[in-house]
Amino acid sequence: MQKHVGPLPYLVSSAQKREATSPLLLANPEAQSGRERLRHLVIGSPEGVWATINLLHVLNYAEQATWNQLIAIPESGILITPEQGEVFSLLRRDRPVG
Repeated sequence: MQKHVGPLPYLVSSAQKREATSPLLLANPEAQSGRERLRHLVIGSPEGVWATINLLHVLNYAEQATWNQLIAIPESGILITPEQGEVFSLLRRDRPVG
């Protein structure tokens, strides 16, 4: 399992300092010219998240090193602020454990 190290530019500074008094705020940096920025969230147990990241790597969809390290979700939750006109779709999928 490779883990990204260094600053996380898409998390606001309060999340980088691991303050849990407010939700994590996920920023959406500008995409490269001629490209559309998509945001992928994988939420589950640490084992389940890493298994999914590894599967996406095996499928040649995303390199493991492009994912940030695992971030604990604070009790206050996560706040995602979409750009005007953005939509989202949620896939729920169970995986075997053990």
